[in-house]
Amino acid sequence: MPPTDRRIQVPPNCDLTLGMVCLDKATPGHTVWRMTADERFSNPAGIMQGGFIAAFADSSMGASAVTYLDGRKAFVANAELKVSFLRPVKIGSTLTCTAKVISGGKRVSFLEAEVVDDDERLVLKASSTYVYTDRES
Repeated sequence: MPPTDRRIQVPPNCDLTLGMVCLDKATPGHTVWRMTADERFSNPAGIMQGGFIAAFADSSMGASAVTYLDGRKAFVANAELKVSFLRPVKIGSTLTCTAKVISGGKRVSFLEAEVVDDDERLVLKASSTYVYTDRES
């Protein structure tokens, strides 16, 4: 469990590293994000390495889990993650991730995410379970 006396950084370093930009978080439990498939994320085949796309979906779902709290203060931890890679991502592509809470309660939320490329082609589908731990500040 994260220490309760630690200051929360928003946006977190992982999102900054990926270059994630939030496009929409107006609805609790639903967020939309964008990032570029930067050359730093390429694999030996010259396409985006899947782990970075999975991290994009994970961070997007984590943000959706936080917005679902609607003002309640809690740490959000990913308990499991399932990812399906559906097509390769070309370096330079702009990716958009839509993440939403499918079902949620006080301690756990279940989320899904879809990542599409510039041409609106589905490149990744993910699902995850997030666990909430209340915090003081």
